[in-house]
Amino acid sequence: VDLVESGGGSAQPGGSLRLSCVASGDTRFSINAMAWYRQTPGQQRELVAAISHVGLINYADSVKGRFTISRDNTKNMIFLQMDSLKPEDTAVYYCSSGRYGPGKYWGQGTQVTVSS
Repeated sequence: VDLVESGGGSAQPGGSLRLSCVASGDTRFSINAMAWYRQTPGQQRELVAAISHVGLINYADSVKGRFTISRDNTKNMIFLQMDSLKPEDTAVYYCSSGRYGPGKYWGQGTQVTVSS
């Protein structure tokens, strides 16, 4: 399974960005669970938001009310709408998937930078 992220870039505090991730390859079961993670230098990768095949969602407390995860099963895609961005949201964002939970397959990451 290949996961490819897009949509990263720069934004000012309070701004918005939308990330996309498309899966290809043998996706029959490998994208049942999908998620967005992020990582900053010297820190562990952390879960930002996850979504199951049937739409069950959970968010990290730090992004609740600001970020929205969604998926389009017809296109094997997930999205992360990021609003009210803060400088502490700056990180490399990774798309991940798996059959019983995310974390088995990973994208290459996309940089998100929030600064004024």
